[in-house]
Amino acid sequence: MKICDIIKEEHIIADLKGQTKEDIINELIDIFKNDDRVQNIEKVREAILEREKIMSTGVGKGFAIPHGKTDAVKEIVAAFGKSNKPIDFAALDEQPVYLVFLLVGKDNLVGPHIKLLSRISRMMNKDVFRENLMAAKTAKEIFEIFQEEENNYFEIT
Repeated sequence: MKICDIIKEEHIIADLKGQTKEDIINELIDIFKNDDRVQNIEKVREAILEREKIMSTGVGKGFAIPHGKTDAVKEIVAAFGKSNKPIDFAALDEQPVYLVFLLVGKDNLVGPHIKLLSRISRMMNKDVFRENLMAAKTAKEIFEIFQEEENNYFEIT
């Protein structure tokens, strides 16, 4: 499964408005308010925020990957946002976050969820990839950067 199989241009916010970690997470979750794949958006919100309480998903290098699993989605859904302002995400490296990838897995799809988290993390570890995302101005540009980067990867099943 590829990231571009689950994220679409309409699931990308090129200029997040939120100023706190919770604001940003809620802004990304709200993308799915009218999405047929999400059966209960408040259960999605609860799953993500509960996971965040366990340990920050600010993994470092200006990137966070809030995620969770719930039976409130019909399939894995994802959203991405970029902030032009530094966000305190309580990141592991204590640096502010600018890039946020939200991943919501289905309770019974643990394997694909973990593989997607791994793939996202590997991509985000590349300095040039993060720099390209930061330079992008539109959701379309961001989506194309994800597509281009994924074309450099072999298919992970």
